Amino acid sequence: MTAELKDTAEYVVRRAIAKGASEADTFIREDENFEVSVRLGDVETLKESVSRGLRLRVFAGKRTATSQTSDLSPAVLDSLVDETVEMAQLTSADESGGLPEITASVSDLPDLQLADPTWNSFTPEQRIDWARRAEAAAMKTDSRITNSEGGSFSYERSRTVLANTRGFLGEYEGTGGYVVATPVARSSEGMQRDYWLSIARFQNELQSPEAVGQQAANRTLRRLGARKVRTCEAPVIFDPLTARTIVSHVFQACSGDAVYRRSSFLIDQIGKKVAAPQVTIVDNARLIRGLGSSPFDDEGVPSQLTPIIENGVLQNYLHSSYTARKLNARPTGNGSRTGAGSVSVGPTNFYLTPGKVGPEEIIATVKSGLYVFELIGHGVNAVTGDYSRGVVGMWIEDGKFAFPVQEVTIAGNLRQMLNDIEIVGNDPAFLGPVSAPTLKIRKMVISGE
Repeated sequence: MTAELKDTAEYVVRRAIAKGASEADTFIREDENFEVSVRLGDVETLKESVSRGLRLRVFAGKRTATSQTSDLSPAVLDSLVDETVEMAQLTSADESGGLPEITASVSDLPDLQLADPTWNSFTPEQRIDWARRAEAAAMKTDSRITNSEGGSFSYERSRTVLANTRGFLGEYEGTGGYVVATPVARSSEGMQRDYWLSIARFQNELQSPEAVGQQAANRTLRRLGARKVRTCEAPVIFDPLTARTIVSHVFQACSGDAVYRRSSFLIDQIGKKVAAPQVTIVDNARLIRGLGSSPFDDEGVPSQLTPIIENGVLQNYLHSSYTARKLNARPTGNGSRTGAGSVSVGPTNFYLTPGKVGPEEIIATVKSGLYVFELIGHGVNAVTGDYSRGVVGMWIEDGKFAFPVQEVTIAGNLRQMLNDIEIVGNDPAFLGPVSAPTLKIRKMVISGE
């Protein structure tokens, strides 16, 4: 099947040149998906699908146009190529456009262990059973768990092929699955819901459905009886799920797209201290079995490990070939295809490297403060760094959880928050391309009653 996709990719770029393009590349992605969701033990949705998408980018000198299709039949591809070449000749020139000067060596691609062959023997019946078991484990954890928004299991196998007119033709394959449970708990104060999931490329690295269900139940139960707190300034601890959102803001600020548009709070900060000394953030596309790993990016540029913040000092921005030309830098292997076929800057495995302190030890350092496990709203200004989010969490007194908290807001500025990180935990949660462990910020404004 991959051979067929490679033949298609080569044909498309050859035709683009024949029709007058100066350069072209094409990106083909094929996905096999299986998704099942159950609620109270009954299957609610079951979907199995195979999809293909081709994204084409052509250049007429410094003019460019992009297009995409899910129909790979010859007649449709011929029409798509011809029309895209015509469009490119009508657009405005952009001196930063063009294919990357350097692409990966196809004969020397690293084995990043992205595909697990054991998924082939994991039957649909087993997948449905995992969704049921995750939900059942959550439901039987505690009598206060009275309902469920369901349990789910998902599996995906993807094949990626990239070809360009400079002779690059690369491919790789990946697998992944996840299991999730979302229970609902009730008490005299009302109802609460939460979830937990496990996601991995290899089946044997997933948490068991029972572990996922129990953790989802525990996360839900701790919300019961939540209340406001008085407005104050106090330490704030972010759990791994909420800490990764702070790291994602760092990614956005370090993206070449934001930097050349000057819409980043980290502009002109390379070589300067931007965070506490214990903060080291990397973008590592070569992480073995990483959810965001790949041997080359969506332009064919070799993937790599890029230090972003090292011991508090900003080291690099992340670039596609376009943003690298804009900023007189070099591509970092972060070119990412959008749905329309154009290329933006995306994360691979972008994470805050863990420290050596466990979450319980971090909580024990707080005399009076807030532990956050859900963020609400989008009150973050990427240009100024101003930060304001609604939160749900636990109030800490004398190093221990005292009661659950909701309907409060935390506020600060990302520049200050990064410099105020006091402790980085040892418990990273790799649940997507951006991840982080528990982290403690010295002080934030907490607005409540």
